[in-house]
Amino acid sequence: MPSTERVALRRAVGLLRLDRRRLAGAVLAGAVGLASGVALTACAAWLIARASQMPPVLTLSVAAVAVRLFGISRAVLRYVERLASHDVALAGMASLRENVYSRLADGRTDAVTALRRGDLLARTGADVDAVGDVVVRALVPGAVAAVVGAGSVLLVGWLDVGVGAVLAACLALAGIAGPALTMRAARLSERAELLARSEIAATAMTMIDGAGELTVSGRLLPMTAELRRAEADLARAKDVAARPAALAAGIDTLAMGLAVLGALLIGVPATVAGTMAPVALAVVVLTPLAAFEGTALLGPAARQLVRSGGAAARIMALLDSAAAVDAGPASQPVAARSAGAGPAPIGVHPASIDVGPASTGDTTARLRARGVAVRWPSGPVVAAGIDLDAAPGRAVAVVGASGSGKTTLLLTLAGLLPTAAGELTLDGRALWGQDRAAVSDQVVLTAEDAHVFETTVLENLRVARGDVTRAEATSLLARAELGPWLAGLPDGIDTMLGSNATTISGGERRRLLLARALASRAPLLLLDEPAEHLDRGAADRLVADLIRTAHTHATDGGPHRRGIVLVTHRLAALAEADEVILIGRAPSPAPAAGAAPSPGAVPSPGADLPTVLARGTHEHLLATVAEYRWAADQEQAAATR
Repeated sequence: MPSTERVALRRAVGLLRLDRRRLAGAVLAGAVGLASGVALTACAAWLIARASQMPPVLTLSVAAVAVRLFGISRAVLRYVERLASHDVALAGMASLRENVYSRLADGRTDAVTALRRGDLLARTGADVDAVGDVVVRALVPGAVAAVVGAGSVLLVGWLDVGVGAVLAACLALAGIAGPALTMRAARLSERAELLARSEIAATAMTMIDGAGELTVSGRLLPMTAELRRAEADLARAKDVAARPAALAAGIDTLAMGLAVLGALLIGVPATVAGTMAPVALAVVVLTPLAAFEGTALLGPAARQLVRSGGAAARIMALLDSAAAVDAGPASQPVAARSAGAGPAPIGVHPASIDVGPASTGDTTARLRARGVAVRWPSGPVVAAGIDLDAAPGRAVAVVGASGSGKTTLLLTLAGLLPTAAGELTLDGRALWGQDRAAVSDQVVLTAEDAHVFETTVLENLRVARGDVTRAEATSLLARAELGPWLAGLPDGIDTMLGSNATTISGGERRRLLLARALASRAPLLLLDEPAEHLDRGAADRLVADLIRTAHTHATDGGPHRRGIVLVTHRLAALAEADEVILIGRAPSPAPAAGAAPSPGAVPSPGADLPTVLARGTHEHLLATVAEYRWAADQEQAAATR
């Protein structure tokens, strides 16, 4: 096993937090159970050989009882070992999975968003199981084989030193050479199997999530064929892995045969010479048949180590990338990024950009962006040159055409993505790199694809705040325009929802997420199109109510006032917003003759990228920005048809 995988496996096993007492108990039960099998064979051999000499019956009574004892105890203790080892392993898997989830939740979000959902599912699911399996299929069998092998050598060596030495050599051959061969040959096949398994999970998740779009675009059948190819690759990888396992099993059988043959070659002359009793010869010849039962488990254990090592490397790579601190463009001072920036956006009110401390009642949380450029991990910049201030008591609306980077901006403001350039601070400190839990206490984002859990409506709201009462839940749902929906549910707020809200519509799902955000105590709310799928009247009422949330004291257990950053396409409801920011593409200035962009440079706001075109109150933008006024007129015309 490569050193990187060994180190990763040790770290991952440490995260299992194994109960050492229970693990020792599992090893003890397994060792005693396997030793009972060896003792059973030795007693049976002695009993058969001694009975052939026709001694008095009472001479055989102890051995007969011992045979029954060891036969029963072998089965019972093996069952106890399975219970104990699986109990330790399952508890360890739960601990590891909890560690993975908590570290990912508190770490760099771009480490997760850079992965396909299927690959992430494989790392948090199958890979965690593979690390936990190392307890049941590698650690315990290895320890049991070592203990019983040593005991078998001592027993046979007590009867004859030479036969004991032969047994020890053959056990070493089966216990070292076989597993080493298995491990070396399984490494490549296991890597191929991991890749194939990850590809299957990723492709299947894509097909499930986008079945409708894939069907319409005609890509469902090609993707199905791709899934079949991945499954065929997985089957071939398993076939390749079976060959070294069979070879290792052959080595184990060969070593056992050599041990028996060696016992005969040494024991028969000793018996003829009178230095070994005939009954002892039967014992030393037949005992290896049971002693090698432990080494037969070492081949699969070696393969499990390879599999667990690869899985641990993938898990720890994910956790390390999530824990890494990025001190890149996100921490650049404003002065460093302002050079070369294009002309100031039209309609800017300086006072609207540099707001003073808000009167917030019980909090002073403040989010401040200067010259921010946003993008997805490893992707191109989708918007640049964005200035924004959010604080309790202040409502900011962000509007613009689809594809202008509004959702990416919200994810960046929530600290889920690093900035590509500019300065983004929360309470005066750089947002990126702050403790994830502390940021979540201050800023809550309602994203379109946030998870809805397979539990009751009430418990889904309690994800944000565990002490939400039934009355508060009803009020929050009504504020989110879900009152009629709630009234129609068979069990009200105790109605069970399907996995990821499969039993409700897309609009109901989004407003349920909005109600959950309103239930939190975070002073800053970032909301992405909360009025989507509503009729015009209900959408305008909802947006206006959310804006008023910033200016009024809460009655739902939240902070006294909220800071709202609202991405919406509804302009008519923005009259009470403190500031409306219009994002779009500005005309690109002609480049200087012979000038060439620097490789890897982040485009300035003057480039052909969405940026802040205008900002101000709703009335100000209507009066000064033709593009904004045209969009509002189109919305009004559609409402009167």
